[in-house]
Amino acid sequence: MKTLLFFLLAASTLVSCSQHEAKDSGNISKNMNEIFNNYYEERLPLFPLEATAIADNRYNDQLPCDISDSYREKIKSFYRKYLDEISKIKREELKGEDVLSYDVFKREMEMQIEGLNFHDNLMPLNQFWGMHLTFAQLGSGDGNQPFKTVKDYNDFLGRIHGFVIWCDTAVANMKRGIEEKIVLPKILAERMLPQLQAMLVKDVTESVFYAPIKKMPASFSANDKQRLTDAYAAAITGQVIPSYKKLYDFTKDEYILACRSAAGISDIPGGKGYYGYLAKFWTTTNMTPDEIFETGQKEVARIRAEMERVKNETGFKGDLKSFFNYLHTDKKFMPFKEPAEVINAFRSIEARMQPQLKVLFNLVPRAKFEVRQTEKFREASASAEYNQSAPDGSRPGIFYVPVPDATKFNVVGMECLFLHEAIPGHHYQISIQQENEQLPKFRRFGWYGAYGEGWALYTESLGKELGLYTDLYQYFGSLNEEMHRAIRLVVDVGMHMKGWTREQAIQFSLDNDAESEADITSEIERYMAIPGQALAYKIGQLKIIEIRKRAEQTLGAKFSIQKFHDEVLISGCLPLEIFENKMNAWIKSQQS
Repeated sequence: MKTLLFFLLAASTLVSCSQHEAKDSGNISKNMNEIFNNYYEERLPLFPLEATAIADNRYNDQLPCDISDSYREKIKSFYRKYLDEISKIKREELKGEDVLSYDVFKREMEMQIEGLNFHDNLMPLNQFWGMHLTFAQLGSGDGNQPFKTVKDYNDFLGRIHGFVIWCDTAVANMKRGIEEKIVLPKILAERMLPQLQAMLVKDVTESVFYAPIKKMPASFSANDKQRLTDAYAAAITGQVIPSYKKLYDFTKDEYILACRSAAGISDIPGGKGYYGYLAKFWTTTNMTPDEIFETGQKEVARIRAEMERVKNETGFKGDLKSFFNYLHTDKKFMPFKEPAEVINAFRSIEARMQPQLKVLFNLVPRAKFEVRQTEKFREASASAEYNQSAPDGSRPGIFYVPVPDATKFNVVGMECLFLHEAIPGHHYQISIQQENEQLPKFRRFGWYGAYGEGWALYTESLGKELGLYTDLYQYFGSLNEEMHRAIRLVVDVGMHMKGWTREQAIQFSLDNDAESEADITSEIERYMAIPGQALAYKIGQLKIIEIRKRAEQTLGAKFSIQKFHDEVLISGCLPLEIFENKMNAWIKSQQS
Protein backbone atom coordinates (compact mmCIF):
# COMPACT_ATOMS: atom_id res chain seq x y z
CA MET A 1 0.00 0.00 0.00
CA LYS A 2 2.83 2.35 0.92
CA THR A 3 4.57 1.44 -2.34
CA LEU A 4 1.43 2.21 -4.35
CA LEU A 5 0.94 5.50 -2.51
CA PHE A 6 4.55 6.48 -3.21
CA PHE A 7 4.11 5.62 -6.91
CA LEU A 8 0.93 7.69 -7.16
CA LEU A 9 2.59 10.66 -5.46
CA ALA A 10 5.64 10.36 -7.71
CA ALA A 11 3.47 10.11 -10.79
CA SER A 12 1.48 13.14 -9.68
CA THR A 13 4.73 15.07 -9.22
CA LEU A 14 5.95 14.03 -12.70
CA VAL A 15 2.68 15.14 -14.32
CA SER A 16 2.86 18.44 -12.44
CA CYS A 17 6.49 18.96 -13.53
CA SER A 18 5.62 18.00 -17.11
CA GLN A 19 2.75 20.49 -17.21
CA HIS A 20 5.01 23.16 -15.70
CA GLU A 21 7.73 22.47 -18.29
CA ALA A 22 5.17 22.55 -21.12
CA LYS A 23 3.87 25.86 -19.79
CA ASP A 24 7.42 27.24 -19.61
CA SER A 25 8.12 26.00 -23.13
CA GLY A 26 4.93 27.62 -24.34
CA ASN A 27 5.86 30.89 -22.70
CA ILE A 28 9.33 30.82 -24.25
CA SER A 29 7.82 30.21 -27.68
CA LYS A 30 5.30 33.01 -27.11
CA ASN A 31 8.05 35.41 -26.02
CA MET A 32 10.13 34.55 -29.05
CA ASN A 33 7.21 35.07 -31.43
CA GLU A 34 6.63 38.47 -29.86
CA ILE A 35 10.26 39.31 -30.65
CA PHE A 36 9.74 38.17 -34.25
CA ASN A 37 6.50 40.15 -34.64
CA ASN A 38 8.00 43.27 -33.13
CA TYR A 39 11.07 42.91 -35.34
CA TYR A 40 9.01 42.57 -38.49
CA GLU A 41 6.72 45.49 -37.72
CA GLU A 42 9.68 47.68 -36.80
CA ARG A 43 11.54 46.56 -39.92
CA LEU A 44 8.92 47.54 -42.51
CA PRO A 45 9.21 51.33 -42.07
CA LEU A 46 12.98 50.92 -42.36
CA PHE A 47 12.60 48.86 -45.55
CA PRO A 48 9.36 50.16 -47.09
CA LEU A 49 10.06 48.69 -50.53
CA GLU A 50 9.86 45.25 -48.90
CA ALA A 51 6.43 46.20 -47.57
CA THR A 52 5.33 47.33 -51.03
CA ALA A 53 6.57 44.05 -52.54
CA ILE A 54 4.23 42.06 -50.27
CA ALA A 55 1.28 44.43 -50.87
CA ASP A 56 1.52 46.03 -47.42
CA ASN A 57 0.72 49.56 -48.57
CA ARG A 58 1.24 51.44 -45.29
CA TYR A 59 4.61 52.83 -46.33
CA ASN A 60 4.15 53.31 -50.07
CA ASP A 61 4.96 57.03 -49.80
CA GLN A 62 8.34 56.42 -48.16
CA LEU A 63 11.79 55.94 -49.66
CA PRO A 64 14.50 56.17 -46.99
CA CYS A 65 18.03 57.10 -47.96
CA ASP A 66 19.42 53.65 -47.26
CA ILE A 67 22.95 54.59 -48.33
CA SER A 68 23.41 57.39 -45.78
CA ASP A 69 25.62 56.95 -42.72
CA SER A 70 22.77 57.94 -40.40
CA TYR A 71 20.47 55.29 -41.88
CA ARG A 72 23.15 52.61 -41.61
CA GLU A 73 23.77 53.49 -37.95
CA LYS A 74 20.03 53.30 -37.36
CA ILE A 75 19.68 49.81 -38.79
CA LYS A 76 22.87 48.64 -37.04
CA SER A 77 21.27 49.63 -33.73
CA PHE A 78 18.07 47.92 -34.86
CA TYR A 79 19.86 44.62 -35.55
CA ARG A 80 21.87 44.82 -32.32
CA LYS A 81 18.71 45.36 -30.31
CA TYR A 82 17.11 42.23 -31.68
CA LEU A 83 20.29 40.17 -31.42
CA ASP A 84 20.34 41.03 -27.71
CA GLU A 85 16.69 40.06 -27.36
CA ILE A 86 16.93 36.71 -29.14
CA SER A 87 20.09 35.83 -27.21
CA LYS A 88 18.05 35.87 -24.00
CA ILE A 89 15.87 32.99 -25.29
CA LYS A 90 16.94 29.51 -24.14
CA ARG A 91 17.38 27.61 -27.42
CA GLU A 92 17.60 24.21 -25.70
CA GLU A 93 14.00 24.60 -24.52
CA LEU A 94 12.61 25.15 -28.03
CA LYS A 95 11.13 22.55 -30.37
CA GLY A 96 10.37 22.04 -34.08
CA GLU A 97 9.97 25.16 -36.22
CA ASP A 98 10.81 27.34 -33.22
CA VAL A 99 14.37 25.98 -33.28
CA LEU A 100 14.65 26.80 -36.99
CA SER A 101 13.26 30.28 -36.42
CA TYR A 102 15.69 30.93 -33.56
CA ASP A 103 18.70 29.76 -35.58
CA VAL A 104 17.72 31.71 -38.70
CA PHE A 105 16.95 34.89 -36.79
CA LYS A 106 20.13 34.90 -34.69
CA ARG A 107 22.29 34.18 -37.72
CA GLU A 108 20.56 36.93 -39.71
CA MET A 109 21.16 39.55 -37.02
CA GLU A 110 24.84 38.61 -36.79
CA MET A 111 25.36 38.62 -40.55
CA GLN A 112 23.66 41.99 -41.05
CA ILE A 113 25.69 43.62 -38.29
CA GLU A 114 28.91 42.23 -39.76
CA GLY A 115 28.00 43.44 -43.26
CA LEU A 116 27.56 47.02 -42.06
CA ASN A 117 31.26 47.16 -41.22
CA PHE A 118 32.00 47.36 -44.94
CA HIS A 119 31.51 50.48 -47.05
CA ASP A 120 29.52 49.19 -50.00
CA ASN A 121 27.35 52.33 -49.71
CA LEU A 122 30.22 54.26 -51.32
CA MET A 123 29.47 52.28 -54.50
CA PRO A 124 25.67 52.80 -54.35
CA LEU A 125 24.73 51.87 -57.91
CA ASN A 126 25.90 49.78 -60.82
CA GLN A 127 24.56 48.69 -64.17
CA PHE A 128 22.73 45.70 -62.69
CA TRP A 129 21.42 46.80 -59.29
CA GLY A 130 20.62 50.25 -58.02
CA MET A 131 17.88 52.69 -57.08
CA HIS A 132 18.15 54.33 -60.50
CA LEU A 133 16.71 51.11 -61.97
CA THR A 134 14.42 50.09 -59.10
CA PHE A 135 12.79 53.50 -58.93
CA ALA A 136 12.00 53.54 -62.64
CA GLN A 137 10.37 50.12 -62.40
CA LEU A 138 8.28 51.26 -59.42
CA GLY A 139 7.24 54.47 -61.16
CA SER A 140 6.33 52.81 -64.44
CA GLY A 141 3.11 51.41 -63.01
CA ASP A 142 4.10 47.89 -64.09
CA GLY A 143 6.05 47.00 -60.94
CA ASN A 144 5.15 46.49 -57.29
CA GLN A 145 4.01 50.07 -56.66
CA PRO A 146 0.19 50.15 -56.99
CA PHE A 147 -1.59 52.87 -58.98
CA LYS A 148 -5.24 52.05 -58.34
CA THR A 149 -6.47 54.79 -56.01
CA VAL A 150 -5.93 58.52 -55.59
CA LYS A 151 -3.92 57.72 -52.46
CA ASP A 152 -1.67 55.41 -54.49
CA TYR A 153 -0.86 58.28 -56.85
CA ASN A 154 -0.22 60.64 -53.93
CA ASP A 155 2.01 58.03 -52.29
CA PHE A 156 4.38 57.85 -55.20
CA LEU A 157 4.79 61.62 -55.18
CA GLY A 158 6.19 61.13 -51.65
CA ARG A 159 8.63 58.55 -52.93
CA ILE A 160 9.80 60.97 -55.62
CA HIS A 161 10.85 63.36 -52.84
CA GLY A 162 12.81 60.52 -51.23
CA PHE A 163 14.46 59.70 -54.55
CA VAL A 164 15.83 63.23 -54.88
CA ILE A 165 17.53 62.90 -51.49
CA TRP A 166 18.83 59.44 -52.40
CA CYS A 167 20.43 60.70 -55.62
CA ASP A 168 22.07 63.67 -53.86
CA THR A 169 23.50 61.26 -51.27
CA ALA A 170 24.65 58.85 -53.98
CA VAL A 171 26.75 61.56 -55.62
CA ALA A 172 28.20 62.59 -52.25
CA ASN A 173 29.01 58.97 -51.41
CA MET A 174 30.64 58.34 -54.76
CA LYS A 175 32.84 61.39 -54.18
CA ARG A 176 33.88 59.90 -50.83
CA GLY A 177 34.45 56.62 -52.63
CA ILE A 178 36.88 58.35 -54.98
CA GLU A 179 38.81 59.76 -52.00
CA GLU A 180 38.94 56.35 -50.27
CA LYS A 181 39.56 54.39 -53.51
CA ILE A 182 36.29 52.46 -53.09
CA VAL A 183 35.05 52.76 -56.65
CA LEU A 184 33.56 50.63 -59.42
CA PRO A 185 35.53 49.16 -62.30
CA LYS A 186 35.50 51.75 -65.09
CA ILE A 187 33.61 49.54 -67.56
CA LEU A 188 30.66 49.23 -65.15
CA ALA A 189 30.35 52.99 -64.75
CA GLU A 190 30.33 53.29 -68.53
CA ARG A 191 27.49 50.76 -68.70
CA MET A 192 25.37 52.94 -66.41
CA LEU A 193 25.45 55.97 -68.70
CA PRO A 194 22.84 54.81 -71.25
CA GLN A 195 20.56 53.70 -68.40
CA LEU A 196 20.70 57.15 -66.85
CA GLN A 197 20.51 58.96 -70.16
CA ALA A 198 17.31 57.09 -71.09
CA MET A 199 15.55 58.93 -68.26
CA LEU A 200 16.49 62.38 -69.57
CA VAL A 201 13.49 62.90 -71.84
CA LYS A 202 12.52 66.35 -73.13
CA ASP A 203 8.81 65.58 -73.40
CA VAL A 204 7.46 64.82 -69.95
CA THR A 205 4.72 62.62 -71.41
CA GLU A 206 7.42 60.30 -72.78
CA SER A 207 8.90 59.68 -69.34
CA VAL A 208 8.39 56.20 -67.91
CA PHE A 209 7.19 57.98 -64.75
CA TYR A 210 4.31 59.54 -66.69
CA ALA A 211 2.90 56.13 -67.68
CA PRO A 212 0.59 55.89 -64.63
CA ILE A 213 -1.01 59.20 -65.66
CA LYS A 214 -1.78 57.75 -69.09
CA LYS A 215 -3.47 54.80 -67.38
CA MET A 216 -5.32 56.73 -64.69
CA PRO A 217 -8.53 54.97 -63.58
CA ALA A 218 -11.70 56.38 -65.14
CA SER A 219 -13.32 56.42 -61.70
CA PHE A 220 -11.16 59.35 -60.55
CA SER A 221 -12.93 62.70 -60.39
CA ALA A 222 -12.08 65.37 -62.94
CA ASN A 223 -10.46 67.48 -60.22
CA ASP A 224 -8.24 64.60 -59.07
CA LYS A 225 -7.26 63.76 -62.63
CA GLN A 226 -6.20 67.33 -63.34
CA ARG A 227 -4.44 67.77 -60.01
CA LEU A 228 -2.48 64.54 -60.34
CA THR A 229 -1.59 65.21 -63.97
CA ASP A 230 -0.19 68.61 -63.03
CA ALA A 231 1.60 67.24 -59.95
CA TYR A 232 3.26 64.40 -61.86
CA ALA A 233 4.32 66.66 -64.71
CA ALA A 234 5.86 69.10 -62.22
CA ALA A 235 7.57 66.33 -60.20
CA ILE A 236 9.02 64.65 -63.26
CA THR A 237 10.25 67.93 -64.73
CA GLY A 238 11.44 69.51 -61.50
CA GLN A 239 12.66 66.53 -59.45
CA VAL A 240 12.98 63.21 -61.28
CA ILE A 241 14.75 64.28 -64.47
CA PRO A 242 17.15 66.68 -62.67
CA SER A 243 18.09 63.90 -60.24
CA TYR A 244 18.87 61.47 -63.06
CA LYS A 245 20.80 64.24 -64.85
CA LYS A 246 22.87 64.88 -61.73
CA LEU A 247 23.78 61.18 -61.56
CA TYR A 248 24.51 61.11 -65.30
CA ASP A 249 26.69 64.22 -65.35
CA PHE A 250 28.70 63.22 -62.29
CA THR A 251 29.25 59.68 -63.56
CA LYS A 252 30.33 60.88 -67.02
CA ASP A 253 32.41 63.90 -66.04
CA GLU A 254 34.06 62.83 -62.77
CA TYR A 255 33.38 59.32 -61.59
CA ILE A 256 34.51 57.35 -64.64
CA LEU A 257 37.86 59.15 -64.60
CA ALA A 258 38.53 57.88 -61.07
CA CYS A 259 37.26 54.32 -61.49
CA ARG A 260 39.54 51.30 -61.11
CA SER A 261 40.85 49.14 -63.94
CA ALA A 262 40.90 45.91 -61.91
CA ALA A 263 37.86 43.62 -62.17
CA GLY A 264 37.92 42.27 -58.63
CA ILE A 265 36.72 43.70 -55.33
CA SER A 266 40.00 42.75 -53.67
CA ASP A 267 41.48 45.81 -55.37
CA ILE A 268 39.67 48.18 -52.98
CA PRO A 269 40.90 48.70 -49.38
CA GLY A 270 39.78 45.72 -47.28
CA GLY A 271 38.45 44.04 -50.39
CA LYS A 272 39.61 40.50 -49.62
CA GLY A 273 37.95 40.53 -46.23
CA TYR A 274 34.81 41.93 -47.82
CA TYR A 275 34.73 39.15 -50.40
CA GLY A 276 35.18 36.52 -47.67
CA TYR A 277 32.11 37.97 -45.98
CA LEU A 278 30.16 38.07 -49.24
CA ALA A 279 30.97 34.43 -49.98
CA LYS A 280 29.61 33.49 -46.56
CA PHE A 281 26.61 35.80 -46.98
CA TRP A 282 25.57 34.53 -50.39
CA THR A 283 26.30 30.81 -49.97
CA THR A 284 25.08 30.72 -46.32
CA THR A 285 27.94 28.29 -45.65
CA ASN A 286 31.44 28.52 -44.21
CA MET A 287 33.06 27.41 -47.47
CA THR A 288 36.22 29.37 -48.23
CA PRO A 289 36.69 31.05 -51.61
CA ASP A 290 39.38 28.46 -52.41
CA GLU A 291 36.97 25.59 -51.68
CA ILE A 292 34.34 27.22 -53.87
CA PHE A 293 36.85 27.70 -56.68
CA GLU A 294 37.86 24.01 -56.54
CA THR A 295 34.22 22.87 -56.50
CA GLY A 296 33.58 24.98 -59.58
CA GLN A 297 36.50 23.47 -61.48
CA LYS A 298 35.29 19.92 -60.73
CA GLU A 299 31.74 20.75 -61.85
CA VAL A 300 32.95 22.37 -65.07
CA ALA A 301 34.87 19.18 -65.95
CA ARG A 302 31.91 16.91 -65.12
CA ILE A 303 29.34 18.91 -67.07
CA ARG A 304 31.68 19.37 -70.04
CA ALA A 305 31.99 15.58 -70.40
CA GLU A 306 28.19 15.26 -70.51
CA MET A 307 27.95 18.10 -73.04
CA GLU A 308 30.43 16.26 -75.28
CA ARG A 309 28.28 13.12 -75.05
CA VAL A 310 25.06 14.93 -76.00
CA LYS A 311 26.76 16.85 -78.82
CA ASN A 312 27.91 13.53 -80.30
CA GLU A 313 24.42 12.09 -79.91
CA THR A 314 22.96 14.89 -82.05
CA GLY A 315 25.24 13.75 -84.88
CA PHE A 316 27.13 17.03 -85.02
CA LYS A 317 30.62 16.71 -86.53
CA GLY A 318 33.07 19.08 -84.91
CA ASP A 319 34.37 20.17 -81.53
CA LEU A 320 32.32 21.61 -78.69
CA LYS A 321 33.16 25.21 -79.53
CA SER A 322 31.95 24.67 -83.11
CA PHE A 323 28.75 23.19 -81.68
CA PHE A 324 28.28 26.28 -79.52
CA ASN A 325 28.61 28.42 -82.64
CA TYR A 326 26.15 26.22 -84.51
CA LEU A 327 23.55 26.65 -81.76
CA HIS A 328 23.97 30.42 -81.94
CA THR A 329 23.93 30.89 -85.69
CA ASP A 330 21.67 28.28 -87.27
CA LYS A 331 18.33 29.89 -88.09
CA LYS A 332 16.34 26.82 -87.05
CA PHE A 333 17.04 27.77 -83.44
CA MET A 334 15.55 31.26 -83.99
CA PRO A 335 12.06 30.61 -85.37
CA PHE A 336 10.24 33.63 -83.92
CA LYS A 337 9.10 36.79 -85.67
CA GLU A 338 7.13 38.63 -82.98
CA PRO A 339 7.56 38.94 -79.19
CA ALA A 340 4.12 37.40 -78.66
CA GLU A 341 5.35 34.17 -80.22
CA VAL A 342 8.15 33.95 -77.66
CA ILE A 343 5.74 34.52 -74.77
CA ASN A 344 3.32 31.91 -76.13
CA ALA A 345 6.16 29.39 -76.50
CA PHE A 346 6.88 29.73 -72.77
CA ARG A 347 3.18 29.26 -72.00
CA SER A 348 3.17 26.04 -74.01
CA ILE A 349 6.01 24.68 -71.86
CA GLU A 350 3.85 25.16 -68.79
CA ALA A 351 0.96 23.33 -70.46
CA ARG A 352 3.14 20.36 -71.47
CA MET A 353 4.49 19.67 -68.01
CA GLN A 354 1.29 20.21 -66.03
CA PRO A 355 0.36 16.47 -65.91
CA GLN A 356 3.72 15.53 -64.35
CA LEU A 357 3.78 18.30 -61.76
CA LYS A 358 1.29 16.42 -59.55
CA VAL A 359 3.57 13.36 -59.65
CA LEU A 360 6.44 15.33 -58.09
CA PHE A 361 4.56 17.79 -55.88
CA ASN A 362 1.78 17.65 -53.32
CA LEU A 363 2.30 21.26 -52.26
CA VAL A 364 1.39 23.77 -54.96
CA PRO A 365 0.91 27.51 -54.58
CA ARG A 366 -2.47 29.22 -54.63
CA ALA A 367 -0.95 32.31 -56.27
CA LYS A 368 -1.75 32.97 -59.92
CA PHE A 369 1.03 33.13 -62.48
CA GLU A 370 1.69 35.02 -65.72
CA VAL A 371 4.36 35.28 -68.41
CA ARG A 372 5.00 38.87 -69.59
CA GLN A 373 7.43 40.63 -71.86
CA THR A 374 9.88 42.88 -69.95
CA GLU A 375 9.07 46.60 -70.12
CA LYS A 376 10.76 48.45 -72.96
CA PHE A 377 12.65 50.94 -70.76
CA ARG A 378 14.77 48.19 -69.18
CA GLU A 379 14.50 45.42 -71.76
CA ALA A 380 17.83 46.06 -73.50
CA SER A 381 19.90 45.31 -70.39
CA ALA A 382 17.52 43.02 -68.47
CA SER A 383 17.68 39.27 -67.93
CA ALA A 384 14.70 36.95 -67.67
CA GLU A 385 13.42 37.15 -64.09
CA TYR A 386 10.62 36.30 -61.70
CA ASN A 387 8.64 38.95 -59.81
CA GLN A 388 6.89 37.49 -56.78
CA SER A 389 3.14 37.50 -56.31
CA ALA A 390 1.35 39.50 -53.63
CA PRO A 391 0.45 37.27 -50.66
CA ASP A 392 -3.13 38.53 -50.74
CA GLY A 393 -3.58 37.47 -54.37
CA SER A 394 -3.88 41.03 -55.67
CA ARG A 395 -0.86 40.60 -57.94
CA PRO A 396 0.19 37.37 -59.71
CA GLY A 397 3.67 35.95 -59.84
CA ILE A 398 5.22 37.23 -63.07
CA PHE A 399 7.89 35.66 -65.24
CA TYR A 400 9.39 38.59 -67.19
CA VAL A 401 11.07 37.78 -70.51
CA PRO A 402 13.09 40.44 -72.37
CA VAL A 403 12.53 40.19 -76.14
CA PRO A 404 14.27 43.22 -77.68
CA ASP A 405 14.41 41.39 -81.04
CA ALA A 406 12.18 38.33 -81.46
CA THR A 407 14.00 37.21 -84.60
CA LYS A 408 17.17 36.71 -82.54
CA PHE A 409 15.52 34.91 -79.62
CA ASN A 410 17.03 31.44 -79.38
CA VAL A 411 14.86 28.45 -78.40
CA VAL A 412 17.76 26.44 -76.96
CA GLY A 413 17.39 26.44 -73.19
CA MET A 414 13.84 27.82 -73.06
CA GLU A 415 12.56 24.79 -71.13
CA CYS A 416 15.13 24.98 -68.35
CA LEU A 417 14.74 28.76 -68.16
CA PHE A 418 11.02 28.32 -67.52
CA LEU A 419 11.65 25.63 -64.91
CA HIS A 420 14.07 27.95 -63.08
CA GLU A 421 12.36 31.33 -63.20
CA ALA A 422 8.76 30.17 -63.21
CA ILE A 423 7.34 26.71 -62.46
CA PRO A 424 8.33 24.83 -60.34
CA GLY A 425 11.27 27.13 -59.61
CA HIS A 426 10.84 30.59 -58.13
CA HIS A 427 7.04 30.68 -58.43
CA TYR A 428 6.52 27.51 -56.41
CA GLN A 429 9.18 28.22 -53.80
CA ILE A 430 8.40 31.88 -53.11
CA SER A 431 4.62 31.52 -53.28
CA ILE A 432 4.48 28.46 -51.00
CA GLN A 433 6.72 30.25 -48.52
CA GLN A 434 4.55 33.39 -48.54
CA GLU A 435 1.37 31.37 -48.20
CA ASN A 436 2.58 29.46 -45.12
CA GLU A 437 1.04 31.60 -42.40
CA GLN A 438 2.48 29.33 -39.70
CA LEU A 439 5.89 30.87 -40.31
CA PRO A 440 6.85 34.10 -38.56
CA LYS A 441 6.72 36.97 -41.04
CA PHE A 442 10.48 37.46 -41.15
CA ARG A 443 10.65 33.93 -42.57
CA ARG A 444 7.51 34.11 -44.73
CA PHE A 445 9.01 37.02 -46.62
CA GLY A 446 12.72 36.33 -46.16
CA TRP A 447 15.19 35.35 -48.85
CA TYR A 448 18.48 33.47 -49.00
CA GLY A 449 20.00 33.24 -52.45
CA ALA A 450 21.75 29.92 -51.85
CA TYR A 451 18.45 28.25 -51.01
CA GLY A 452 16.16 30.23 -53.34
CA GLU A 453 18.44 30.18 -56.38
CA GLY A 454 19.71 26.72 -55.42
CA TRP A 455 16.13 25.44 -55.51
CA ALA A 456 15.49 27.09 -58.88
CA LEU A 457 18.64 25.53 -60.35
CA TYR A 458 17.73 22.17 -58.80
CA THR A 459 14.35 22.32 -60.56
CA GLU A 460 16.16 22.57 -63.90
CA SER A 461 17.41 19.04 -63.20
CA LEU A 462 13.77 17.85 -62.97
CA GLY A 463 13.14 18.47 -66.67
CA LYS A 464 13.06 14.81 -67.74
CA GLU A 465 10.92 13.87 -64.73
CA LEU A 466 8.47 16.59 -65.82
CA GLY A 467 8.22 15.32 -69.39
CA LEU A 468 10.57 17.94 -70.86
CA TYR A 469 14.05 17.68 -72.41
CA THR A 470 12.76 15.13 -74.93
CA ASP A 471 14.60 17.22 -77.53
CA LEU A 472 18.38 16.81 -77.31
CA TYR A 473 18.94 20.51 -77.91
CA GLN A 474 16.70 21.44 -74.99
CA TYR A 475 18.57 18.98 -72.77
CA PHE A 476 21.86 20.45 -73.98
CA GLY A 477 20.43 23.86 -73.10
CA SER A 478 19.87 22.67 -69.53
CA LEU A 479 23.46 21.39 -69.37
CA ASN A 480 24.66 24.73 -70.64
CA GLU A 481 22.72 26.57 -67.94
CA GLU A 482 24.19 24.27 -65.30
CA MET A 483 27.64 24.85 -66.80
CA HIS A 484 26.92 28.57 -66.67
CA ARG A 485 26.42 28.34 -62.88
CA ALA A 486 29.48 26.11 -62.40
CA ILE A 487 31.63 28.60 -64.33
CA ARG A 488 30.45 31.30 -61.95
CA LEU A 489 32.18 29.60 -59.03
CA VAL A 490 35.47 29.73 -60.93
CA VAL A 491 35.33 33.20 -62.49
CA ASP A 492 33.74 34.98 -59.52
CA VAL A 493 36.46 33.79 -57.13
CA GLY A 494 39.02 34.15 -59.91
CA MET A 495 38.30 37.84 -60.43
CA HIS A 496 37.65 38.84 -56.85
CA MET A 497 40.36 36.83 -55.06
CA LYS A 498 42.89 35.50 -57.56
CA GLY A 499 43.61 38.56 -59.68
CA TRP A 500 41.87 37.40 -62.85
CA THR A 501 41.15 40.14 -65.37
CA ARG A 502 37.76 40.69 -66.96
CA GLU A 503 39.21 39.32 -70.20
CA GLN A 504 40.48 36.12 -68.52
CA ALA A 505 37.06 35.49 -67.03
CA ILE A 506 35.37 36.08 -70.39
CA GLN A 507 37.75 33.68 -72.14
CA PHE A 508 37.25 30.93 -69.54
CA SER A 509 33.50 31.26 -70.07
CA LEU A 510 33.80 31.26 -73.87
CA ASP A 511 35.80 28.04 -73.69
CA ASN A 512 33.14 26.22 -71.70
CA ASP A 513 29.81 27.99 -72.22
CA ALA A 514 27.49 28.03 -75.23
CA GLU A 515 26.33 31.58 -74.51
CA SER A 516 27.22 34.28 -77.02
CA GLU A 517 30.24 36.49 -76.37
CA ALA A 518 27.92 39.46 -75.81
CA ASP A 519 25.89 37.56 -73.20
CA ILE A 520 29.00 36.21 -71.50
CA THR A 521 30.52 39.69 -71.34
CA SER A 522 27.33 41.02 -69.75
CA GLU A 523 27.37 38.18 -67.23
CA ILE A 524 31.02 38.70 -66.28
CA GLU A 525 30.33 42.39 -65.75
CA ARG A 526 27.40 41.44 -63.54
CA TYR A 527 29.75 39.38 -61.33
CA MET A 528 32.11 42.33 -61.20
CA ALA A 529 29.22 44.52 -60.02
CA ILE A 530 27.80 42.14 -57.39
CA PRO A 531 30.67 40.10 -55.90
CA GLY A 532 29.66 36.74 -54.45
CA GLN A 533 26.00 36.72 -55.53
CA ALA A 534 26.68 34.36 -58.41
CA LEU A 535 28.11 31.75 -56.02
CA ALA A 536 24.71 31.06 -54.49
CA TYR A 537 23.08 29.12 -57.35
CA LYS A 538 25.42 26.19 -57.77
CA ILE A 539 26.30 25.81 -54.10
CA GLY A 540 22.60 25.66 -53.24
CA GLN A 541 21.76 23.22 -56.04
CA LEU A 542 24.58 20.86 -55.08
CA LYS A 543 23.38 20.81 -51.47
CA ILE A 544 19.77 19.95 -52.42
CA ILE A 545 20.95 17.20 -54.80
CA GLU A 546 23.28 15.83 -52.11
CA ILE A 547 20.44 15.68 -49.58
CA ARG A 548 18.05 14.07 -52.08
CA LYS A 549 20.59 11.34 -52.84
CA ARG A 550 21.13 10.79 -49.12
CA ALA A 551 17.37 10.49 -48.58
CA GLU A 552 16.95 8.06 -51.49
CA GLN A 553 19.82 5.86 -50.31
CA THR A 554 18.80 5.94 -46.66
CA LEU A 555 15.05 5.43 -47.14
CA GLY A 556 15.05 3.10 -50.14
CA ALA A 557 11.45 2.03 -50.84
CA LYS A 558 10.19 4.46 -48.18
CA PHE A 559 11.44 7.46 -50.17
CA SER A 560 8.68 9.65 -51.63
CA ILE A 561 9.67 12.39 -54.05
CA GLN A 562 6.46 14.28 -53.26
CA LYS A 563 7.15 14.22 -49.52
CA PHE A 564 10.77 15.18 -50.12
CA HIS A 565 9.80 18.23 -52.18
CA ASP A 566 7.10 19.16 -49.65
CA GLU A 567 9.65 19.08 -46.84
CA VAL A 568 12.17 21.12 -48.84
CA LEU A 569 9.58 23.82 -49.58
CA ILE A 570 7.35 24.02 -46.51
CA SER A 571 9.76 25.88 -44.23
CA GLY A 572 10.72 28.48 -46.83
CA CYS A 573 14.17 29.92 -47.41
CA LEU A 574 16.77 28.72 -44.93
CA PRO A 575 20.54 29.16 -44.70
CA LEU A 576 22.02 25.96 -46.14
CA GLU A 577 23.58 24.70 -42.92
CA ILE A 578 20.29 25.09 -41.05
CA PHE A 579 18.41 23.57 -44.02
CA GLU A 580 20.66 20.52 -44.05
CA ASN A 581 20.14 19.91 -40.33
CA LYS A 582 16.37 20.11 -40.82
CA MET A 583 16.41 17.68 -43.76
CA ASN A 584 18.65 15.20 -41.91
CA ALA A 585 16.12 15.20 -39.06
CA TRP A 586 13.32 14.60 -41.60
CA ILE A 587 15.17 11.65 -43.15
CA LYS A 588 15.57 10.14 -39.68
CA SER A 589 11.86 10.62 -38.94
CA GLN A 590 10.91 8.88 -42.21
CA GLN A 591 12.86 5.79 -41.18
CA SER A 592 10.51 5.23 -38.23
